[in-house]
Amino acid sequence: MSADAISRRTFLYSLGALAVLACGETIGARTAVGARSTGSTTAFVHPGLLHTQADFDRVAQKLATRAQPWLDGWAVLTANSHASPSWTPRPQAEVNRGGSGPQNYPVLYNDVAAAYACALRWKLTGERQYADTAVRIMNEWASTLRQLGGDSNVDLAAGIYGYEFANAAEIMRGYPNWAAADFAAFKQMMRNVFYPVNHAFLTRHNGTDITHYWANWDLCNIASILAIGVLCDDRALFNEAIDYFLSGPGNGAIQQAVYYLHPGYLGQWQESGRDQGHNTLGIALAGAICEMAWNQGVDLYGYDNNRFLAGAEYVAKANQRQSAGGPFFDVPYVTYSNVDVTQTQFSTNSQGTVRPCWALVYNHYVNRMGLAAPWSKRFALAIQPEGGGGNFGATSGGYDQLGYGTLMCTRDPAGPATAPSGVTARMSAGQAVLSWWGVSNGTHYNVKRGATSGGPYKTVATGIVDPLTWTDSPAAGTWYYVVSAVTPTGETANSGEARVVNGQQLQVWLPFDETRGATAADRSGHGHAGTLVGDAVFAPGRKGSAVSLDGSGSYVSLPAGVLSDVADFTVAAWVCARTVRKWSRVFDFGAGTGRYMTLIPMADTGVLRFAITISGSHGERRVEGKAPLRAAQWAHVAVTLAGSTATLYVDGVAVGSATDVIFAPWRLGATTNNWIGRSQYASDPTFDGLVSDFRVYQGALTAAQLAVLAQ
Repeated sequence: MSADAISRRTFLYSLGALAVLACGETIGARTAVGARSTGSTTAFVHPGLLHTQADFDRVAQKLATRAQPWLDGWAVLTANSHASPSWTPRPQAEVNRGGSGPQNYPVLYNDVAAAYACALRWKLTGERQYADTAVRIMNEWASTLRQLGGDSNVDLAAGIYGYEFANAAEIMRGYPNWAAADFAAFKQMMRNVFYPVNHAFLTRHNGTDITHYWANWDLCNIASILAIGVLCDDRALFNEAIDYFLSGPGNGAIQQAVYYLHPGYLGQWQESGRDQGHNTLGIALAGAICEMAWNQGVDLYGYDNNRFLAGAEYVAKANQRQSAGGPFFDVPYVTYSNVDVTQTQFSTNSQGTVRPCWALVYNHYVNRMGLAAPWSKRFALAIQPEGGGGNFGATSGGYDQLGYGTLMCTRDPAGPATAPSGVTARMSAGQAVLSWWGVSNGTHYNVKRGATSGGPYKTVATGIVDPLTWTDSPAAGTWYYVVSAVTPTGETANSGEARVVNGQQLQVWLPFDETRGATAADRSGHGHAGTLVGDAVFAPGRKGSAVSLDGSGSYVSLPAGVLSDVADFTVAAWVCARTVRKWSRVFDFGAGTGRYMTLIPMADTGVLRFAITISGSHGERRVEGKAPLRAAQWAHVAVTLAGSTATLYVDGVAVGSATDVIFAPWRLGATTNNWIGRSQYASDPTFDGLVSDFRVYQGALTAAQLAVLAQ
């Protein structure tokens, strides 16, 4: 297309869009989502999936002035054979992926790529021949496709091609020559053919263990449901997708997808030990989900302290070479386990896989938000201009994402953040481990420490570059840390504070010294009172009062997030079990059967067990005692974590220890099911007995301290 045609397109939009261009892409305040979200409650923005009208106006303006790299991105689009007005669709009544039927799914993903490419060309030029081609493709599929088939791989087809097809239709929904009846037929196809497969997969996972399917299976189906929800103006579908991304049980939920946060916010992706083709696919799919939600006013990008960015930075770093032909960059790795495998090292299979997803990640975090994302930025700039379907091979992997990110996602910088953000400090074996997010123009960083909140602060480290982490060894006490960035124009303001306690400090203390009522006061002063549930009652204990649990459903519930800032810890209590039942619980703090820490009086091995996991029972790190909890006798039980060493105590004596317990309580997230006497697993029995003097400390008590406490 000529520059004159681009100029005409820009003029056509000038009357209604220049105010938007001048003011940015504001579409209203975005929802900062929590553990669950009902998303935005406003009317849907249209077009509002991967691209808004403001995006098209911005790109058209850049092309009119022949600005780079947009012009290079445009050249890749126009050279792609799918972006042709002569494209001929080949709709099928049934599309199969896997199984014994004809493997005709490439016909679908090629037609989807063509519909999307032609839709982009129409929106950026106003040339009707491309709009007519996109509409013809979608009309013929809507009037022909009746079902998706195959084996379990049909779930991938429904997810990937579902979200992509919905995006093409969302772009075209404003085309005057797409008849309302035809548009309605297309939406009906998406709702009746694609969505049922998406929903069935996320709710049943084909009857398998929840950890069996890798993150990308969940993510593509989340993306499809979200996209169909917007396309069909269906808030329930949209919210279904948002809620699953935030807190679903499968590996596609963001806390499972970004399996482990290493210092400096390098977030080990769930498929890192599998191969890099699928590992990078996770970034492409999750990025699309975040952008589509963002365009509807919901900020998934920033959820859980930019958890998606942590995963993207890890994957981006691991798939880039240090120099041309040189070795790849190293990334840290911790063992990952699910129902099928235990992976002990980062997989180099397909390392260096290029997918057109990095422009979106880089431009959101760096140019839109002003944060530092050095590895995503490096990858995006190294592979631009990003192409689309057909530019990355003829097999399905080359069509797993719509692409053209250089053209559609590149944006001018909005300005760097004013200070580093997201600072955390965790005590681990006497050391404070800090991490933070940098600013887009930061050259290096300074760490400052103070003994009182608000300062004054003393600079304890300077010149930190990458990764953005620092390990300090403060004296015993409570300390406050801030971080500043050094930029070409000087030092930024300090970040917000991060607080740590070096030593032991009570987090929860429930003596259960009440005589009536349903509330157990927290004597630690932190307000973490317990609520007696069911037939739980106060009763005489070993020394003073206790809470009595009847083994028939009663338990004590603690507030949500009670351990969200706890790293090294001690949990201790006096307990007297009337009967010792296999799989009952002294305590179980978690968020369902995927993330919890628990003390089990008698596990399947017949002994006392402490376990903590962030990936279900198959990923548990365990410490086992030498015998089960004694029945009809008072015993003092305790578990401590110092660094990665967990120790189990009975009556002040260590009865078991493990040095591979890399999961601290804060890694469980803001747990909602914090229970004394009840399990995360609904089928497990509740505790039958008495509990007294229940304590949680920040910091690991020593053996000598526990011996005293046990007296």
